[in-house]
Amino acid sequence: MTAIHVSIPVRLLEDFDETLRFNQSRSAKISTLMYDHINIDTSSTIRGASTRQLMAALHAREDVDETMKHLLLQILTKTP
Repeated sequence: MTAIHVSIPVRLLEDFDETLRFNQSRSAKISTLMYDHINIDTSSTIRGASTRQLMAALHAREDVDETMKHLLLQILTKTP
């Protein structure tokens, strides 16, 4: 382990700390987030998805209303 010094906005740190349980370590959580960032498969994330993939994912969600699903389906069935 090594100690580091980083500068972040105070409010961001306060918001982050509010997400931690009383028995969670800030350092451990930040380490986990850094590990996940380095090892994440970017092809399976929102950032790595194409617009058509995102639209198809929205169409499959249960919380999207039928009007939106209909519009998404119309767009998805068009030839790219």
